[in-house]
Amino acid sequence: MNKDLNELQEAYRLYQQGQFVDAAIICEKLIGRDSKNYDSFHLLGTIKARLGNFAEAKKLLERSLASKKNKIAYVENYASLLFMSQDYGRAVEICTAAIEETGNTETLVYVLAVSLYKQSHLKEAVDQFDLLLSLSPHHLAGNNEKGSVLAELKRYNEALLYIENALRMNPRYAEAYLNKGNVLGELKKFDDSIMAYKQALAINPSIHDAHLGLGNVFRALKRYDEAFGAYDKALALKHDLAGAWFGRGNAFFELKRYDEAFEAYDKVFLLKPELVGAEGSRLRAKMHLCDWSNFDAECNHLIASVREGKGSTSPFVFLAIPSSPDDQLQCAKSWVAEKYPPSQNPVYRGEHYTHDRIRIAYVSADFREHAVSYLTAGMFERHDKSRFEVTAISLGPNDNSEMLQRLKASFEHFIDAKTYGDDQIANLVISSEVDILVDLMGFTLDSRAGIFARRVAPIQVNYLGYLGTIGAEYIDYTIADRIVIPETHFDFYAEKIVYLPNSFQPTDRQRPISDKRFTRAEVGLPQEGFVFCCFNANYKITPDVFDTWMRILKQVPGSVLWLVAEGPTIERNLKNEAAVRDVSGDRLIFAQRMPLPEHQARVQLAGLFLDTLPYNAGTTASDMLWSGLPVLTRIGDTFVGRMAASLLNSIRLPELIATTPEAYEQMAINLAVHPEKLAAIKHKLAENRLATPLFDTKLFTKHIEAAYTKMYQRYQAGLAPDQIVIPD
Repeated sequence: MNKDLNELQEAYRLYQQGQFVDAAIICEKLIGRDSKNYDSFHLLGTIKARLGNFAEAKKLLERSLASKKNKIAYVENYASLLFMSQDYGRAVEICTAAIEETGNTETLVYVLAVSLYKQSHLKEAVDQFDLLLSLSPHHLAGNNEKGSVLAELKRYNEALLYIENALRMNPRYAEAYLNKGNVLGELKKFDDSIMAYKQALAINPSIHDAHLGLGNVFRALKRYDEAFGAYDKALALKHDLAGAWFGRGNAFFELKRYDEAFEAYDKVFLLKPELVGAEGSRLRAKMHLCDWSNFDAECNHLIASVREGKGSTSPFVFLAIPSSPDDQLQCAKSWVAEKYPPSQNPVYRGEHYTHDRIRIAYVSADFREHAVSYLTAGMFERHDKSRFEVTAISLGPNDNSEMLQRLKASFEHFIDAKTYGDDQIANLVISSEVDILVDLMGFTLDSRAGIFARRVAPIQVNYLGYLGTIGAEYIDYTIADRIVIPETHFDFYAEKIVYLPNSFQPTDRQRPISDKRFTRAEVGLPQEGFVFCCFNANYKITPDVFDTWMRILKQVPGSVLWLVAEGPTIERNLKNEAAVRDVSGDRLIFAQRMPLPEHQARVQLAGLFLDTLPYNAGTTASDMLWSGLPVLTRIGDTFVGRMAASLLNSIRLPELIATTPEAYEQMAINLAVHPEKLAAIKHKLAENRLATPLFDTKLFTKHIEAAYTKMYQRYQAGLAPDQIVIPD
């Protein structure tokens, strides 16, 4: 027995010196002599774990658990091994059973806490970290990991407190600096976030997640060269790091380099298909390229994923997928639960504001040369300042444009908040006692739903930028009309619906159209032949829409289709798709981008605008109608599939709304081959342009102000939000 003990002690000595192979040989010899030498099983299992042989280590440590002595130490090591081998479910079982039997120990509670965290049982993990820190307040990893869990729960300021605790205990704790960088990035404190990541890398240059974090911050700041450099460093350390490939894809996409974006997203989908947003982003890039390979199958797969409650896609991406209003609600709910859950500590706590004027604040990153501003500028200028105090909270860049200057002049307060974190904006809104906070972005690029998730105003409204439900309890109203959201669709919206009497969309009656008169030759059109056009973004073109367009071209000899130029790959793909349908690619003409006033003059060379479905023209349809060009649409089931119909109804041209693919096709052909019918439509459009509600900015502003007043009156009366109808 003394000999065995001496040999075991020698094995431990060798193990502590890092001589694992020699220590293992001794353990195996001892086990061979005594199959109940549990200490040898335990040490040999520990050695196997250090050598990365987790499967063998598990078997040995399980064998050591048969011992009646030192059982807690054995269980602690076994639980730790389960955690290291990512068997989190089994680790939770072992720790829970051991704690019930023998009580809490620091190791068991820590392993239980981190295992629960890895399984995304976040609230249970917080409880265990609380217990751990009551047992050992100076537990270094416990403080840091609790900060991680709180960050996952969006409790960022609390998270920072625990991360800072860890850094006070060990100022060279690189993982804590990494966590700090992540949290500060979520708080939009980008300069501080960059500093934290760099501190982590100064201590340990091989932390790939710190390079990834830097890349994400640089991308948020539009510093794309630095972002790519950081992503490249992360991938040099870990080539299969899905987050870095995803970041590269996002950066390429924002730069409109869709080929490279797709390659990056495709890599993500191979490495980690369950990554939040990955599947939708990949399909979105393909749609921008008009790459329709496996289109139906991929759309159906994405829809099925959404129905399972997975965060596979951003709701904005999902709008362009042939999906139902119910699917879009599920998509929004899943996305909000994953990315923007309601704050557990709302900023607005039910205070009752009383003001001489209703205080409205519009939140957007698009107060610049952007479609949203083209539509809203006139409305902002016409707000009745005697009844409404109107503020802009600008989250976007200063583009020094005439539009930006015009917008600044139209608001009573214009706040440049692009460098503000969500908390800072929340404090600004609450201190200003804003009555109605209007989100003009929803889930579009650079949106900040986290502000609204904090519940910062008594009335929070989704309007115009994102045309669908937000799916969140903290958005009270969506502004619409009876066409884009029929009453039968109320159940597909988490918000209450406010009906405006004509169209949901504002327009600017002052938008200029250039006096320049373009010739066909100047814009690349043939001298003869009917010109169909569609200036929607190319991702809105789907194979079934393109099928219809090609049949139309075949039935109208000499006709051409005028589209938006968005790069050689897209043009090549569309020309190839035309050839597959027995239409020469030469019949597709691509228009280069130009300033809006000139573009609106140029489009007058076309005969008819052909709309897309499931995602209609919105601002583009308004631009075409203002230019005098008829828009032929097909009405669908969702908000984005019904908005062109809303505009046509408002300008009193319902005859241009088709309800079936066949009717759409025949109407297009009929108008093209019967010039007198098209001339009658154009004449009616010219007559109605200034005589109907669509381009009556003053009337629209009156109606939306009536909507805000109704919302405010309900709030003042202590009534919950409800459906609102504004009379004509």
